[in-house]
Amino acid sequence: MESAAVQTDLQSKIEPLLLEVADVVNTTLDLDTTLRRVAELVRKVFDYEIFAILLLNEKTQELRIRFNVGYKRELADKIRIKMGEGVTGLAAQHREAMLVGDVTTDPRYISGVPDVRSELAVPLIVKNKVIGVIDIESPQPNHFTEEHKRLLTLIASRMAVGIENARLYTRTTRQARTLLLLNEIARELTSILNLDELLKRIAELLSRLINYQMFSILLVDPTGEKLQHRFSLRFQENIHLKHDIPIGEGVVGYAVQQKEVVLVSDVTKDSHYILLNPETRSELAAPLIYKDKVIGVLDLEHTRRGFFTDDHKRTITTLAAQVAIAIENARLYEQIERQEKRLERDLALARELQFRLLPQAPPHLANLEVAAKFSPARAIGGDLYDFVDYSLSRFAMVIGDVSGKGAPAAIYAALVSGILRSHAPIEPGPAEMLSAVNFSLGERRIEGQFVSIIFALWDDSNRTLQVANSGLPRPLYCHDGKIEVIEATGLPLGLFDDADYDEFTFHANPGDMFVFFSDGILDARNQAGDMFGRRRVEEIVAKSCEFSADWVVDSLFKAVAEHAAGVETFDDQTVVAIKVKNPSGTPQ
Repeated sequence: MESAAVQTDLQSKIEPLLLEVADVVNTTLDLDTTLRRVAELVRKVFDYEIFAILLLNEKTQELRIRFNVGYKRELADKIRIKMGEGVTGLAAQHREAMLVGDVTTDPRYISGVPDVRSELAVPLIVKNKVIGVIDIESPQPNHFTEEHKRLLTLIASRMAVGIENARLYTRTTRQARTLLLLNEIARELTSILNLDELLKRIAELLSRLINYQMFSILLVDPTGEKLQHRFSLRFQENIHLKHDIPIGEGVVGYAVQQKEVVLVSDVTKDSHYILLNPETRSELAAPLIYKDKVIGVLDLEHTRRGFFTDDHKRTITTLAAQVAIAIENARLYEQIERQEKRLERDLALARELQFRLLPQAPPHLANLEVAAKFSPARAIGGDLYDFVDYSLSRFAMVIGDVSGKGAPAAIYAALVSGILRSHAPIEPGPAEMLSAVNFSLGERRIEGQFVSIIFALWDDSNRTLQVANSGLPRPLYCHDGKIEVIEATGLPLGLFDDADYDEFTFHANPGDMFVFFSDGILDARNQAGDMFGRRRVEEIVAKSCEFSADWVVDSLFKAVAEHAAGVETFDDQTVVAIKVKNPSGTPQ
């Protein structure tokens, strides 16, 4: 009578229960929600203590607990049941419900939860395909009846559709989210050019796609024979691994050798695996390939067997291509940065060399005021000026501009300066000096290098100036209230062995002024692209003739700076001005 009453009670619940099942199938697409509602519906018929929904991994053909009641978490995470093993495995393999009244007498039973006596396992089948098992256990022997079996089979046949729909929806949603994240990751990775920062960010972004426990990026060493650990995380903590892995060894070495992603569900059964992390059970390694060349490998590990899926494999395959490009870009940037730092050091040394070629102070003469100023461009040019003492109250002025930029120009300027001073003891005149320097440079000819020089010789006893030019802008002579252009020209030194140079002589009076300048003054451009030009130079000098040599030099530099405000200067600027003093010893 009691059994009949229970059966009648169960039958009375079938119709409303199936309506609720239909509601779940038709309205719920979230897998976790679907599984939870299945458990709730089954509880309305079965007063269970231990309940599990296991889903089948098609690749490994293992059942894994996806939802449970009554299991310890660590146990549920570890359970893997192969098709045909245990009561649940047999239910899945035979595609029929399995009812065991007393598991202690059934050798097929696999113990999981303590004190279990009876078990009911019903397969979930959709379109003739097993997708999982609903499993219920009880500490009471013979707790489940044939009526329970029939009813749970009926529920399972309906719920299997809902579970499969939810799985498909979850997979589709996850794929869409993955594609969105991959796109976002690709955009972000291309913007990071610091390699250490990039590798750290790759680990952070990848964790949003795959819940790994261990992460490593190894890069191929310069010999191409080994993989070197470049960045590693273990349970979100940065670790430093120093040992190298030969290419072809271990899962990572094998992935690099084969140039393909390697997924290992159980490393304890894989011949390539090298034991580095004792906790590791599954591993996923993707070679990083740039322009058909393997530059490294991205490796993920997990403590759970079979954790990584084909979806994970597809995801990391797509991401690895972006990671390889980002790493190569970052390494290229770092290489360029190192080169730039070396260049900056070279330029600093060249700049120091250039400044040391300049005189520390202008000479002090009885009848002449001397002023000079040099302004270096951002990129080192080759401007130079110098003062050389001759005998009998004479001294020479040198203003030069070496071809080219950077350290080569500065070194060539040092060579020119050395040659000039080597000829100075015989006290040649300006034209003779230019010819001598030209000959010496011809003996030491360097492809593409030459120098333009004005050499002027002042005799302080009779206020006489001799000038020769080899390619610098023509200097200015301010006297009697007017500006005169000194038509001294000539070929640059170091180009033609037989070049000749004209020499001009001026007998200056108190108040007369001579102004020499490099082409960096004339070529200074404003934001509109207009050059400062000779006309502006002559206007400023004309207005400043009555003032000191220092005043003229400062006025020219101030005007050039205002003209070229906001525009980067690419050539050195040099101005030397000399003014004849009045008989009292001061400029006129």
